Amino acid sequence: MQIAEITRSETAERARLLSVDSYHVRLDLTIGGEVFRSRSAIRFDCAEPGSSSYVDLVADDVHEIRLNGVLIDPVQAWADGRISLTGLAARNELIVVADCRYSHDGTGLHRAVDPADGKVYTYTKFEPAYARTVYANFEQPDLKASFTISVVVPDRWSVLSNDPLSEIEQAGDGTAGWRFQPTPRLSTYLFAIAAGSTRSFAPRTRRRAAR
Repeated sequence: MQIAEITRSETAERARLLSVDSYHVRLDLTIGGEVFRSRSAIRFDCAEPGSSSYVDLVADDVHEIRLNGVLIDPVQAWADGRISLTGLAARNELIVVADCRYSHDGTGLHRAVDPADGKVYTYTKFEPAYARTVYANFEQPDLKASFTISVVVPDRWSVLSNDPLSEIEQAGDGTAGWRFQPTPRLSTYLFAIAAGSTRSFAPRTRRRAAR
């Protein structure tokens, strides 16, 4: 896939037009060793209703794009690492579900397997513009927002993120969902997780069994 450059003029126009309230990002790291499932729910305002803009996303496949409850065809809207958004309202909610690819070079969401014991370790490194390889976002530091982050992992893994853990929910199928408290307003590249095959750094928190 050809990836569009992030240009100064385009980001200045996007910052003039948009203000971002929050991201709810859910990453599922249990679907395989090459890709992971990413779901972003973004709430943002538009200063000029009816305008068009775009959100950044570099992915292997996009399963769903929904703007203000209306489904958008990924074939029509997603190209060159961008999702086109038209007919924006004053207040908007965008939901994007995609499969994104792990990296092995320390950028994006890096995944490594320890050759000694086969355990898996992952971590993020987004600066300057690799957040778009992990979740749909407005990839520029002047569009800050609060993040609520959740990560689905094998149930023997641990996860760390920017803010304290809220809860761990055991799904009953060998996986667990780790949900973290909302962050202060952050730039997109400051969202961080580290997840892997160890309980040595697991924080203490309440657990909720599968229902």
